Amino acid sequence: MNEYQMKDGIKLFLEGLGLDLKDQHLKNTPARVARAWIETFAAGYLQDPKDIFSIEFDEKCNEMVIVKDIPYISHCAHHLVPFLGKAKIGYVPNGKITGLSKLARVLDVYAHRLQVQERLTRQVAEAIQEYIEPLGVGVVLTGEHQCMTTRGVYKPGSVTITSCLLGQMREDSAMRMEFLNF
Repeated sequence: MNEYQMKDGIKLFLEGLGLDLKDQHLKNTPARVARAWIETFAAGYLQDPKDIFSIEFDEKCNEMVIVKDIPYISHCAHHLVPFLGKAKIGYVPNGKITGLSKLARVLDVYAHRLQVQERLTRQVAEAIQEYIEPLGVGVVLTGEHQCMTTRGVYKPGSVTITSCLLGQMREDSAMRMEFLNF
């Protein structure tokens, strides 16, 4: 990421709005916005999900592991405005488990990139499948999109739900229902 290009771009954007960048509240805004994107909103581009799953534990557990109500914030790739919601992430171990925090961390890696919710859901599921090789993976995201609630159709409170089920979680209807009903 190039912080100088980002600052210049934000400066041009604000000037395009007709704002005076000498105003006390806008004087350092280009630098603050660039730092916010580098440190948080786009930090996922600087992370590799395989680094998250570098620690695994051998465990004979073969029952579903689910972490739910994991908050996330991302930014819409179409409008650059936030969408936020909660995730339910589960997997069925196949001889090894990972730390529970790793499920939330992999969500953050992908959420901290410009996204659409459908892709975000799939990327989280595929990373878990690839790096810990479980028997099955399930990811369900709910999200409220500011591009729908504060502009466009102006529908505050509308929620989008996406899911991605892989392996036995997709193939075994009882397992799928168990995950979805938790």
